[in-house]
Amino acid sequence: MKNTILGSLYLSLAASIWGGMYVVVKVVVDVVPPLELVLLRYVIAIFALLTIGFITKQSWRIEKRDWLLVFIIGLVGNTISIVTQEVGTLLSTAQMGAIITSTTPAFMVIFARIVLKEKITFKKSISVILATIGVGIIVGNAHIGSSQLGGISLLIAALTWALMSVLIKRVPRQYSQIVITTYAVLVAIVFLTPITISRLDELDFQAIMHPSIWGGLLYLGVISTACAFLLWNRGLQMLTASSGGLFFFLQPIVGTFLGWLILGEQIGLSFWIGTILIFIGVLLVIREE
Repeated sequence: MKNTILGSLYLSLAASIWGGMYVVVKVVVDVVPPLELVLLRYVIAIFALLTIGFITKQSWRIEKRDWLLVFIIGLVGNTISIVTQEVGTLLSTAQMGAIITSTTPAFMVIFARIVLKEKITFKKSISVILATIGVGIIVGNAHIGSSQLGGISLLIAALTWALMSVLIKRVPRQYSQIVITTYAVLVAIVFLTPITISRLDELDFQAIMHPSIWGGLLYLGVISTACAFLLWNRGLQMLTASSGGLFFFLQPIVGTFLGWLILGEQIGLSFWIGTILIFIGVLLVIREE
């Protein structure tokens, strides 16, 4: 029971942080293009993770047999998923991104069955359906337009994040999540640097030095990447993968609420109806765990 409560708390915090991230990105992306933004937040995150790791005196040793798994987690989740998410959002809309990304928990249930042999129970199925309907209600009133490539990119992002989240369960428990997350982020940096390094010279560094921009970059690197990834990975190890995915649905709730609170965006009755359905889905999973 203790693990269920702690795992639920970790996953809720991670999803809430990512929900708030979209408000920050909306400000920063006007100065720093998406791909360059991903690389910069990872560079900041790696320094934060290494600092935490050295302060807590982590062992950085990984057995040879586990390196491939760590590499795949970094490639699939931290690289392919994040990049296709950015590309898909650019080519479509935020609303389309929210809808397609909300399929991630359903894919996690399927991957958990294939990779981890977890049972797909009736209660888990109902939870995913209720939460998915909730997300659809929250974003369903907005205008949605999407190119075919944008939709495909977003679908790949959802699939790869779901697969990464399930593979986290395969990581031996003797390894600290600080160490695993650090190596996974490092893999992403190695892959993203050749793509974006030539375009960094084009950035307006004078504009980046504005407090709202560099403050946003620090938030994205330290809080949304280093801390949230640690919380997500740790929480997934304490719950079943298929159940943990339900907490992913908290993102649109937090993102929409903060958009209303900070940016003055409008929310109506549909937001509260969708929120209630999502919370019912999450509570069903917690009770089953």
